Amino acid sequence: MATIPAGLIGLILEHPLRKVFASPTSAAVFLLLNGLMLFAAERLRRHAPVAQRAAYSDERIGREVSFAKSVGIGTAQAIALLPGFSRSGATMSGGLLAGLSNEDAARFAFLLATPIIGAAALLKLPDLAGPQGNGVRGPALAAALCAAVTAYLSVRFLVRFFETNRLTPFAAYCTGAGAVCLAIFLVT
Repeated sequence: MATIPAGLIGLILEHPLRKVFASPTSAAVFLLLNGLMLFAAERLRRHAPVAQRAAYSDERIGREVSFAKSVGIGTAQAIALLPGFSRSGATMSGGLLAGLSNEDAARFAFLLATPIIGAAALLKLPDLAGPQGNGVRGPALAAALCAAVTAYLSVRFLVRFFETNRLTPFAAYCTGAGAVCLAIFLVT
């Protein structure tokens, strides 16, 4: 259920979002806003409940997250359709707003990545299989394999990181990088 909002919004607004926000300046603004969102999520994290340790945490999360909360978290994920916004950060923020613990919000965000990223890949595969893919299929396959390995390792690290650590370093990085890039783009 949480995948549906971002999927629908992405399908309906794919081309308008790409045209309207396909500029470095807008990406810098959204990166800065992403940092501010992560700072707000960090404040929520400090007041979030502590996760109950269980062998089947995915099942427990599934029982705790209602239909309405699932849709809300999925809608938060849709913010990442804007360039510069972190899909994981937006989804974790939505999970924290829904009352999940920091660990559960991170786990839910990473579990939610698979269907939305898989659906986006399936949507674009026909382009790769057709004439537009001539000459790029091999590099695209190599890139996909590298991305899959990197994503797996990153998710393993980040799930463990968010069990005990904060969002502040990511928030500071996004805010600073967004502000610096915005200043550079406005000057040039």
